[in-house]
Amino acid sequence: MKYTVIWVPSARARLAELYIQASDKRALSAAANRIDRELQRDAGAKGAPWGRFRVYSDDPLAVLFEVDPGDRMVRVFLVRRN
Repeated sequence: MKYTVIWVPSARARLAELYIQASDKRALSAAANRIDRELQRDAGAKGAPWGRFRVYSDDPLAVLFEVDPGDRMVRVFLVRRN
């Protein structure tokens, strides 16, 4: 069963800023798509725990996210460049 991945508005806006500033737009876009796919598959096993959150990285991006296994939801709260 897949997880639904939701990027909160501030994370989505930050991803857009990073994309606009990037000289490697294709790499950034590909990483964001891979992150979505990987978190959909098995979010609870991706990345490393960080308090109640998890941190997952796929160069050139890293995300901070929370998993709700009951609702099969993932919320991405922060995104940054590695």
